[in-house]
Formats: sequence, structure tokens, C-alpha cells
Amino acid sequence: MAFKYAIALTGGIATGKSTVASLLALNGMRVIDADIISHEILDASTEWVRETFGDAYIDGSKPNRAKLGTLIFAESDKKRVLEEYLHPKIKSEIELRSVKQDSFKFPYLIDIPLFFEKNSYDIKDSVVVYTPKDIQLERFMKRNNYSQEESLRRINSQMSIEEKKKRASWVIDNSKDLKHLQNEVEEFVEKIKKIYL
Repeated sequence: MAFKYAIALTGGIATGKSTVASLLALNGMRVIDADIISHEILDASTEWVRETFGDAYIDGSKPNRAKLGTLIFAESDKKRVLEEYLHPKIKSEIELRSVKQDSFKFPYLIDIPLFFEKNSYDIKDSVVVYTPKDIQLERFMKRNNYSQEESLRRINSQMSIEEKKKRASWVIDNSKDLKHLQNEVEEFVEKIKKIYL
């Protein structure tokens, strides 16, 4: 059975989940990244993308993720088509990797962006990377060069970060600088070690 020792790592767009995943790995925690898995699966699905969305969404031999992203955030039916194709494949790959991680009998993290929204993983504990919405918006606009309107549309397509914070077993606060974030991650890792060691 998968997910016995799994902790879901989640947050919102531009709350700093990838940075936290890297810091957790540096602190000796093992991380399965759903985003990386989804990129691998999408890159291997060029022909499906071409047949489903057209040549305009292919760049050389791979799907153009940026163009595809703009399309699916603008048209919910297209988003549903992509998710129905990708999500079962992503989930079965995560389960495979999870079974392997469970064999070590120590907690590991699965970075799942839509953990609360989709509710499709039987994982008891979760840690949310938290950033207040105003900082989230500012970071997202700066990182992606999107307009405020486009940025808000993407942020609002997910459950609010405040709601995720309420549902989490633990919260890692990423509202300040990197030093503060490093301390937050180290404290979280210590808590996990105390529970399991």
C-alpha cells in the first residue's frame, strides 16, 4: 500500500513550494515532486497534445507548456481534458515511487500542488507553504511577467491559501526572507524527527 509514511507538501502558486522542497532535501528529507512527474509525462505525450490541442502547442519535439498553460487557464473545458489525461498517469507514477519510499519506514514528502483541491490522495498529514495573498500576487507577477489580471486568475483558480493553512497538519511560513524560511524548514524537519525517531 502506498502513502504510509507520506506527508503532502502543498501551498499556492508562488508561495515558494519548490524552494521549500529543495531546502527539505538539503535537510535530508526525501521528496517526490508531482510537478516534475507531470512535466515528464507531458513531454512524453507530444503526439497526444498535437492531436488534442493542435500544432500550435508543440515547440520542436515537445509540448509548449507556457502556451498550453495560457490556454487551459482561459478555457476550463480544455483544462478538464488535460487534467483527465494527465492526473491518472501522474497519480500512478507517484504511487509507484511512494511504495518504494515507504519501504524505508521514515516520512518523506510528496509535493502535490492541488492536494486539497483534488482530494485524490489518501495521505493523512500535510504541510502547507504559506505566504499571504498580497505577497503571493507580487511574487507571481514578478516571476512570470504576467499582468495583475492574469496572475489573479491563476491564483484564484486554486483554493485560497488561508483555507489551506487551516487544513494543514503543519505550516511553513514563507512571508519573509530566505533566512527565515531556512529556519522554518529546519524547525519542521526537527518536529518530524521527534515524532518518528
